[in-house]
Amino acid sequence: MKLLVTRESVRRLLRWTQRILLASAVLALSYCGVVLVDTWIFQRQASAEFERQLDVERAARDDASRSAKSDAAVAPPAIAPDGLIGRIEIERIGLSAVIFEGIDKATLRHAVGHIPSTALPGHPGNTGLSAHRDSFFRPLRNIQRSDIIAVTTLRGAFRYRVVSTRVVAPTEVSVLDPSKTEVLTLVTCHPFYFVGSAPNRFIVRAERIADRS
Repeated sequence: MKLLVTRESVRRLLRWTQRILLASAVLALSYCGVVLVDTWIFQRQASAEFERQLDVERAARDDASRSAKSDAAVAPPAIAPDGLIGRIEIERIGLSAVIFEGIDKATLRHAVGHIPSTALPGHPGNTGLSAHRDSFFRPLRNIQRSDIIAVTTLRGAFRYRVVSTRVVAPTEVSVLDPSKTEVLTLVTCHPFYFVGSAPNRFIVRAERIADRS
């Protein structure tokens, strides 16, 4: 028994293949659009909530100052109940995002994540922050030595100067080793435009600098 393949059947198959591919592309783009909008809404709401908390903290500090109470008596939590820590900004490369505790999938989809077991911003030690290379930390591809990184929390604003960048293997966990001084380590996947699971990690190391008077 011979299988007869006509030109019309080939054209029909090609048309259906094109339709399926087009539909798949539309669905993929729609999903990406939904993810981007969801992330934008989350960042907008979290940023507004952080500003509200900052206003409350400033008012509390003013009240404490007027009543001669110590700052320690009204010290805000380092991590809010919902996991909100603060905001990271690198003005020169246009990076600004809220920071939440944790590096699970849901957290990194919506924000920059603070790596558990590392120091919190403003505390002695090595503060580790992580984010995806195709979202919040994409601008890190343009970072340079001496760039200033600002991290704002309810307990204060802290500034760090970039001292080095390097690419390491995912197993190179020593980049998060504790430090006696205040340092900031940013971690993201590398290469930045790699398709799929990236093989390396891009590391930015910055050191705390004195507050501006």
